[in-house]
Amino acid sequence: MSRIIIISNRLPVTISDKNGDLKLKPSAGGLATGMQSLSSSHEIIWVGWPGVNTTNKQRSDKIRRVLVARDYYPVFIDKTKFSNYYNGFSNSTLWPLSHYFQQFTEINETTWKDYEYVNTLFAREVINIARKGDIFWVQDYQLMLVPQLLRNRFPKSAIGYFHHIPFPSYELVRTLPWREQLLKGLLGADLIGFHTYDYVRHFISSVNRILHYDDRYLGRLRFLNRVVDIDSFPMGIDYDKFARSVFDKDTKKEIKRYRQTIRNEKIVLTIDRLDYSKALPQRILAFERFLNKYASYRGEVSMLIILVPSRDTVREYKALKEEIDKLVGHINGKYGRIAWTPIHYYYRAIKFPRLVAWYKIAPVALITPMRDGMNLVAKEYLACKDDGKGVLILSERAGAAKELVAALQVNPDDTDDIADAIRRALEMSEEEQIGRNRKMQAIIKRKDVNYWAKNFLLRLQEVNKAALENYKKHFGPVASKGLLEKYHKANRRLIFLDYDGTLVNFRSNPLLANPTKRLHEVLEELAGDSKNKVVLISGRDRAILQKWFGDTRLDMVAEHGVWYRKDQKNWKEFQQPDVSWKKELAPVFEEFVDRTPGSFLEEKNYSLAWHYRKTDTGLAEIRKHEFMDKMSQDISGKNLQIMEGNKVLEIKNSEVNKGTAAQHWIEERKWPFILAIGDDYTDEDTFKALPEHGISLKVGFSATAANYNIDSVEDVMKLLTHLCHEK
Repeated sequence: MSRIIIISNRLPVTISDKNGDLKLKPSAGGLATGMQSLSSSHEIIWVGWPGVNTTNKQRSDKIRRVLVARDYYPVFIDKTKFSNYYNGFSNSTLWPLSHYFQQFTEINETTWKDYEYVNTLFAREVINIARKGDIFWVQDYQLMLVPQLLRNRFPKSAIGYFHHIPFPSYELVRTLPWREQLLKGLLGADLIGFHTYDYVRHFISSVNRILHYDDRYLGRLRFLNRVVDIDSFPMGIDYDKFARSVFDKDTKKEIKRYRQTIRNEKIVLTIDRLDYSKALPQRILAFERFLNKYASYRGEVSMLIILVPSRDTVREYKALKEEIDKLVGHINGKYGRIAWTPIHYYYRAIKFPRLVAWYKIAPVALITPMRDGMNLVAKEYLACKDDGKGVLILSERAGAAKELVAALQVNPDDTDDIADAIRRALEMSEEEQIGRNRKMQAIIKRKDVNYWAKNFLLRLQEVNKAALENYKKHFGPVASKGLLEKYHKANRRLIFLDYDGTLVNFRSNPLLANPTKRLHEVLEELAGDSKNKVVLISGRDRAILQKWFGDTRLDMVAEHGVWYRKDQKNWKEFQQPDVSWKKELAPVFEEFVDRTPGSFLEEKNYSLAWHYRKTDTGLAEIRKHEFMDKMSQDISGKNLQIMEGNKVLEIKNSEVNKGTAAQHWIEERKWPFILAIGDDYTDEDTFKALPEHGISLKVGFSATAANYNIDSVEDVMKLLTHLCHEK
């Protein structure tokens, strides 16, 4: 049975010490339930903080023995470092920023350093216990660096990460000094999961704009030598647990007691943890607005607030608690009567039977956070409605709103909108209530927490399997050794080399991507070998290639196969394509340049190219699709094609390509050794033109007809340097 190692901030148990006897109480959280559902097919190992900070080795060893016996591996953390990591960077930097409270976001180098340190501790504990074949699943924002730390040690292992809170827009992510480290940390995973597609979109946008990695395959990103999948996996609840609990003896007892207490009052229930992201003051003000706007409901409807204590010693939370207390006091003082209290307010955690009882009897649930990764309270409320009666009022900014579309969705900042929704909920017919709730119940019952866990794990295994297939094409030490052996044995060798993205990295201005002295030396040494014929085969125009390499012994192909130069002689044309189309299409190119800041037009002898490397990523993506749509219509019926390169779209005659040009050299004689290296779509024609014994390398890890994928320009240069030494 394979093992899944779950890495989370907290272990799913609480430790108590009674007279030296350690007791473990399992957590009832949704994550623990979901992981437990995987235990029938996998051995579950858990790594996390045990909830205890101790510097006493004897005590920590004792705790470790008790936990490890149950497959829980504790990470002990220095008290100060833990505070900086958890209360500091995790909850005073990442939490407020992720929930769009930039005014509460602290930028602190010390807490960041301790966040790095603690993430390293977690990774180290995992590395110490890991075995071959283990699956790693990292949980949440406290451990965003762990996926890459594990990837460094286990390059082929299945590593998943799930982000349980919102992922903010690029404009907020870019404000963090450590934005690149955090994004790269997550990209160590094979699969990155979020609750909603909005968060997926924000993450991909941040990666594109900050790290400049292309989203070429929708939710699939190329990162270094790997492919990373990013997708939404809405987390569910233990639906059956809540649905069954309505009929438990203890729950029925609480239901009876509450009904005797509230009598005929209609309850608007709001349950949440104390947090500024929950918009609790706005809910209270919205209820006051409801009482003002619909005065006939006074004395008949009460709000019940159950507020679970959380971090109330922190300045912002303490101030929030004081604000809520004052609002409740103000409204109760202004509207209250001897026989009616507008707001019932409980600042405490409540036991499970009482929670289910309130879910069951409350005709309205008001769940309107400012932002929420998911919000499982909304789903719990619905699960307890066995008769289908009741109305859920839900913030449109809660992750759950994407699934629970039959709820009354409101803007959490709009008190009138919420007040009107309360009235509508109270007046909604039972038939409509049942119709809405049954639809939502069907969704959350099917997509419960077990479905979430199993679905994520299945997808992770699929993605990792695909990654391992990619590794087979990776140009690693074994493939490199084989290539060098074939090169050494051959008495004649033909080598095709692309330029941009193959021999030099891309530059924002293509004219600045000039060859280095080292590149000149390597190419000259290769071309100077009497056994070698080296052909530089590029989309560049002949003038720039002549300027850069005219004094070398390289053969050259320009403009994807229009011009060529052999044996240091004059440039010739393979053919003279019709260029009358350029006059017609040039104004369209110029229009896109005008509409797209940072882009420019490059005119070659037989093609036109629109470069957008310096354009804002989001705008470039929009304009690229517009360009493709427009040009596809304009070139219809013409002997032209659109070629997509790296941040460039080029139109040229369809009969002109690098493969046709390469064939000119391939057919000259028998070549025991042929090598082609390129990086983009235009080089695929070269790869396809090679005979069966030819070797082709694609720079990067997109799909290709090449035999192998090689990591980078730097790795290409290392290979060519090795070839120079193989005399």
